[in-house]
Amino acid sequence: MLYSVLGKTLGFVGFTIQYGCLAHCAFEYIGEFVMCSGPSMEPTITNHDVVFSERVSRHLYRIEKGDIVIAKSPFNPRMNICKRVVGLEGDKVCTSRPSDSFKTHTFVPRGHVWLEGDNLHNSSDSRSYGPIPYALIRGRVCLKLWPPHSFGALSQSPNDGRITPSE
Repeated sequence: MLYSVLGKTLGFVGFTIQYGCLAHCAFEYIGEFVMCSGPSMEPTITNHDVVFSERVSRHLYRIEKGDIVIAKSPFNPRMNICKRVVGLEGDKVCTSRPSDSFKTHTFVPRGHVWLEGDNLHNSSDSRSYGPIPYALIRGRVCLKLWPPHSFGALSQSPNDGRITPSE
């Protein structure tokens, strides 16, 4: 009797560990579900939207301009940020805020990306903290899951046309 209970308990623990390892690998290398908060990506992503962030593009270095990414915050490694890729290494980006009268340009250094929120008036992004290392990118947002009425692929940036390609 004792061996039967012990055998079933060990079997359950074994299955739990196996499925836990599978889930960890899936979330680490395939993708994850993310609940977004804050106004920086409005109107594309609003507070409490749930999105799916795939990680394959990051591992294959397939992040492109216009993609929305989840990245580690350059200020707080425990926090993630959700922003749009506006510039890749070698790109020249306009770094002025909408209220600034001077237009300055910055070249994105090698191994870095320039991130901005779609809500330019209410976003802390690369305009504040500069380009971020590619290694901080956790995944590319490819699908909005919640709320149900906005399920589907994400739209283009409402701020298109602000990038100056490198020459």
